[in-house]
Amino acid sequence: MVETGKKKKGTPERARILIVDDHPVVRQGLALLIGQQPDLSVCGEAEDAFRALSAIEALKPDLVLADVSLKGADGIELTKDIKARFPSVPVLVLSMLDESFYAERALRAGAKGYVMKQEATDKILTAIRRVLGGEVFVSDKMVSRMLQKMAGDSAAGGSPVDLLSDREMTVFQLIGRGYSTARIAEDLHLSVKTVETHRAHIKEKLNLADAAELSGYAGQWLSRQGE
Repeated sequence: MVETGKKKKGTPERARILIVDDHPVVRQGLALLIGQQPDLSVCGEAEDAFRALSAIEALKPDLVLADVSLKGADGIELTKDIKARFPSVPVLVLSMLDESFYAERALRAGAKGYVMKQEATDKILTAIRRVLGGEVFVSDKMVSRMLQKMAGDSAAGGSPVDLLSDREMTVFQLIGRGYSTARIAEDLHLSVKTVETHRAHIKEKLNLADAAELSGYAGQWLSRQGE
């Protein structure tokens, strides 16, 4: 956990943002962008879910800006934990990964918004301010997609990976990164047997024959997501 941006006496109150991202360069860039705003400040940074939860407890931010892809537990699992432990702290998910797949999962987990890192800086700032104002933020494209799904448009459906639960999705991503069952169990603080059960369910849902086919499919899927 890195604490930054302490408030100086006599300065206007600024919303305190905690940045959670496992890439130092990304954290630095976001901190610079946010720190230049008269109404926003960065109170701290964290590189993983464990440090993020400790930082929230210590720093009491007004908003958590979290990436989906983190070491160990991902941003979706982190969002669930924040909602359970710090229900008054809103989460805005910021990611390189496809919003058509991850935005709905993030919102279901309790996030108040999802914005792509590729968006212009003013769009990211708009998202932060809207979430701080109590609104939910997703792109216009994502709003249209959600409305189509609500209206029963089958063309708006997703891939077979949509069938996976959030925990299975986390395991699936780690498999795609080449992690062993033991490494996944260690990172997610699960038993090896539990991870093996998740792997079996994933293979069944995706109609995959064996571990090699699962690893190949997961790796290809991550590549298509830009990870």
